[in-house]
Amino acid sequence: MENAGRTQPVLTAQAAGLVGCRACGRVNPQRAKVCARCGGELCPNDPAALQRVWAWLAAGLIAYVPANIYPMLRTSTLGRTSENTLIGGVVELFSHGAYGVGLIVFVASIVIPVAKFIAIAYLAVSVRRPSVPGDHKRLVLFEVVEFIGRWSMIDVFVVAILSALVQLDFAASINPGAAAVSFALSVAFTMLAAQSFDPRLIWNANERVHA
Repeated sequence: MENAGRTQPVLTAQAAGLVGCRACGRVNPQRAKVCARCGGELCPNDPAALQRVWAWLAAGLIAYVPANIYPMLRTSTLGRTSENTLIGGVVELFSHGAYGVGLIVFVASIVIPVAKFIAIAYLAVSVRRPSVPGDHKRLVLFEVVEFIGRWSMIDVFVVAILSALVQLDFAASINPGAAAVSFALSVAFTMLAAQSFDPRLIWNANERVHA
């Protein structure tokens, strides 16, 4: 009865002398160099993995700054040219009553990138300062970050499509601004940061706590 409320330690693959293949998921002995199923190289825990995460995350933050300062879209109509930043575009959409589109652009351009920065930084810090509860939640958070990463390019896709379709010479034309490149780089860097994070570090941190 005394142990009923206590959290039992989780048996990790490392403690059991096993290593998982990150390509197909098969569990192999730690002494194996290649996966017995897919032939992929087996990578044990890399001490430099977190350094790569922080490096890519810092690069993403640096690229995200000009993405919010410089114009994302440059529109020319009958000789008049207007430029919109990410926030400026959202404000203009709301001012024209396009609340649904404005909300989508705001979530995709501001909320999701900032949330990804915070989530990746939290995961990288949490494995350095592990706590017994919340391991599964952190793993779910990592999977969510990986899933939404592919949808973060929605602004770049919209700009690319509009630039290709709306080219009517003097009457109307749409061209991407400098922020489009910065935003695309920021998304790519954060995706690389998420890919560099090894989720096995979460369970290894849990093992160190129980040890």
